[in-house]
Amino acid sequence: MEGIIVKGIAGFYYVKTVQGVLECKARGVFRKNNITPMVGDRVSVVSTPEGNVVDEIHERTSELVRPFVANVSQAYVVFALRNPDINFELLNKFIISLEKNGIEPVLVFNKSDLATENEKIQLKELFKGTGYQIHFITAKDGTGLEELLKGLKDQITVLCGPSGAGKSTLLNKLAGSEKMETGIISEKVKRGKHTTRHSELIAVDDALLVDTPGFSTMEMTMEAKELKDYFPEFHAYEGHCRFQGCNHDKEPGCRVKDEVGKSISVERYNYYVKYYNELLEENKRKW
Repeated sequence: MEGIIVKGIAGFYYVKTVQGVLECKARGVFRKNNITPMVGDRVSVVSTPEGNVVDEIHERTSELVRPFVANVSQAYVVFALRNPDINFELLNKFIISLEKNGIEPVLVFNKSDLATENEKIQLKELFKGTGYQIHFITAKDGTGLEELLKGLKDQITVLCGPSGAGKSTLLNKLAGSEKMETGIISEKVKRGKHTTRHSELIAVDDALLVDTPGFSTMEMTMEAKELKDYFPEFHAYEGHCRFQGCNHDKEPGCRVKDEVGKSISVERYNYYVKYYNELLEENKRKW
């Protein structure tokens, strides 16, 4: 039988299947091979005289370390338009980290009632050419949530963003407060509601939403030359620069630089150059 791990606690894994949520242990071979089952893993379960066992972990499409979740397909990157104001450096770091992990960023700007229409237009302009979905919402009163709910369908979605952005309020609105109080495994295990420090998947119709105790900072390690891969607005111009392997910084004849202020926003490009040079320095220090 196949299913998805929706929670792991104290060596037990709770797997959502067509027969409901099954409490399972993992095969000993996983531990021997230093493989840890993750929330979000698609698995095969077999029944034994000792109980249900996770027999196989299927190939993962993505892995996050904090939170410890596999197969997340998209992230709602939640930032408030006011109180606190947007930290654009942090926003870009979230986006780059998600791109690096193969997870689609969906930009969600909360407290939209506190911002002007002009500010919203400027934000759309900032991310032109990226192809990212951009949503303006007010989580407190539910404004703009219909499209976010539609976007959850057939996905495993995680929420991320800084403290104070309204992630918890949004999670409650999307999942429904009843589900949030107890979680998907509450009927199976009474201790479910007392384990909020663990990541858990919540079923929302045909979707799974990661209820995580905190996803508000990003740590990244990468080679400077990788960075351009995580700016989707650059992709159309890759291979058209004068020099092969152009890093779109100081090289002459760069097509990406030609597009800055046109199809690529000045602010995003300036952030790219700043972060690229920071990574160069970090990479040098390593060696």
